[in-house]
Amino acid sequence: MKNRAPLLATLTLSCLLLSGCAAAAGSVGAVPAPASDASSSRSTPASAGHSGGHHNSGTSSPRASADGPSEAAQMVCGDQPMDRLASILDLEQDPHTVNSWADSTFTCIYHLDEGALEISVREAGDQAAALNYFDAMQALAGDAKPIEGLANLGFPAYETADGQVVFQKDNFVLQVDASDLPQALGPDAITRNALAYQLSTTILACWVEHH
Repeated sequence: MKNRAPLLATLTLSCLLLSGCAAAAGSVGAVPAPASDASSSRSTPASAGHSGGHHNSGTSSPRASADGPSEAAQMVCGDQPMDRLASILDLEQDPHTVNSWADSTFTCIYHLDEGALEISVREAGDQAAALNYFDAMQALAGDAKPIEGLANLGFPAYETADGQVVFQKDNFVLQVDASDLPQALGPDAITRNALAYQLSTTILACWVEHH
């Protein structure tokens, strides 16, 4: 990505690994079973709400259970990305969130004043299936630009010009979609691509810690 110091990104991830990571508050057991049809997780939010503070995360499972997403996937709606988002944008209070589970994808939508920020995790059966899904997404995104060097933290990754960042790790495909937000946000006028990247690395750090 342009104007990014790869070493800084790596150091940021290392620092994040020193802190605990938690799943979304109240999300364990609160999301419904996977939908039987092919309805989009974006259009059928299942539950809403976020409370401040930090929460016990328990033991992370690398795969989804039979009746819902894994705890690792639910971290996209947890304390760490919320705290990072609030810090970057200097928010006075946590934004409202809505999360859903459908088609093996856990989605968390953060409702900001400027628009919606959507973070989703596709849980594939294994790493190969996740990589195939990632490759298909990248192929469909006509303007996809690979994130290379130290900036990708050793994982397949790409970004798009409209503010989407996608990483593949293990059986997960993580997508941070800031395309509904303006080009620059917050007191430091951070670009939506940079915001999406920073939130992605925050979540990846949680997954590395709970591997």
